[in-house]
Amino acid sequence: MTAAADWQLAHPSEHPRYDWTQAPFWSGLAAFAPLSSDPQRYLGEVRRNGQENRWRPGPRPLYADDHAITQSYFALHAVQPDRTLIEPALQTFDVVVRYPFDESLEFTGWEKTQYQWIWCDALFMSPPALAMATRATGDRRYLDFMNRMWWKTTDYLYDKNEHLYYRDSRFFGQKIFWSRGNGWVLAGLARVLQNMPADYPERPRYVALLREMSARIAALQQSDGYWRTSLLDAKAYPLPETSGTAFYVYALAWGVNEGLLDRAPYEPVIRKGWSALVRAVHPDGMLGFVQRIGDQPGSTSSSTTEIYGSGAFLLAASEVYRLIQS
Repeated sequence: MTAAADWQLAHPSEHPRYDWTQAPFWSGLAAFAPLSSDPQRYLGEVRRNGQENRWRPGPRPLYADDHAITQSYFALHAVQPDRTLIEPALQTFDVVVRYPFDESLEFTGWEKTQYQWIWCDALFMSPPALAMATRATGDRRYLDFMNRMWWKTTDYLYDKNEHLYYRDSRFFGQKIFWSRGNGWVLAGLARVLQNMPADYPERPRYVALLREMSARIAALQQSDGYWRTSLLDAKAYPLPETSGTAFYVYALAWGVNEGLLDRAPYEPVIRKGWSALVRAVHPDGMLGFVQRIGDQPGSTSSSTTEIYGSGAFLLAASEVYRLIQS
């Protein structure tokens, strides 16, 4: 964990600091910090990123992707309470929850995309942030809006037979299921549940989805511990892929740690996945085999990396560490 965190901090991403690509890393770093030998150093890095963003979300208020960075602000606020850290996010969300979002989710072209709930990635980007807003403030408007949008997107993109999400409507009927896309969803689902009140009326639906999807994902793990970029066609892109793998390990380990998934069948999957991730870490701490930015299955290599892969790795590591301590 330390090697991966330090390598990424020493090699900053060129993406904007508020970008969705950055979001998993700063959330992962916040999760790693209390396990590290120097918690204040790593929390200080999370704070520095927020300060440089002036604690704002991305610039497009209706884009789910631009909400993702605020998860690290809420995480920091939870351990170092300061309303300043979350106020800009809350101001944005106060506007967002009033927007009707009654448009179709059909993918009609990038230039016509008014908001990013039309792809499954959105379920990691915005819902956990909205759930964290409710947790921080007690205001259930954010969670209720999240709930409506979660099930609107799920009803459209979730294949009830395959128990997997299409990335977007372009892939309907093709049975092409992208690993990181489903990783975004399963990790997002875990993070929503992590911040959802136990008495929230819709919570059982999320738990049922976690269990149903986890069983399917576990069955698709390859013998070397990785998941391939095309979940139902491992031979199409046979090299390992670590961002999807890390998100799966994170969500499955969190589910076991919280007693929502049975330990006996899932622990071997988690351990095999974790061992695979460790093998992909270079001696200097760089995580390899991360599929670059995309929207469908694609190639990887031992030298390809991205900051969201490092973030997914830290999230996975934090839950695997908790698992082996129990």
